[in-house]
Amino acid sequence: MLQSVSSPAARTVEPASPGIRRALVHIERHFTEALYLDDLAALAGLSVCRFVTVFRRQVGLTPHRFVCRERVRYARALLADGLPAAQAALEAGFFDQSHLSRHFKSVYGTTPGRYLREQVPSRTGRVAYPAPAAFFPVSNPRPV
Repeated sequence: MLQSVSSPAARTVEPASPGIRRALVHIERHFTEALYLDDLAALAGLSVCRFVTVFRRQVGLTPHRFVCRERVRYARALLADGLPAAQAALEAGFFDQSHLSRHFKSVYGTTPGRYLREQVPSRTGRVAYPAPAAFFPVSNPRPV
């Protein structure tokens, strides 16, 4: 019986060849910088089209998606350390905060702000403000 190309059994990841390993090392060292397929393909000794195909087969992701995941992981660590989202986005290699948010949500299924509220314990030195309802309870409306 033939397996579908999209079945999990058909999507096995091959061990990385020396050329792909060179590209991976370069990505891991420079993922916050602008990376170009031409340069990565040259490191692997392949044409651009062949590089993308071989990279996806051996790593399990396209080069672009792999770089974005590395950037998101780094940004997540920066956010957990207390860096503002806009600054974390720029330091991780994203164009802006919304660019980070879009990729963060695709990787972790939540936005960076929600991730921080749910996963990272409150940081010391920050003032926690009560919810707006605590200032103006519904049963006692403020005078006009």
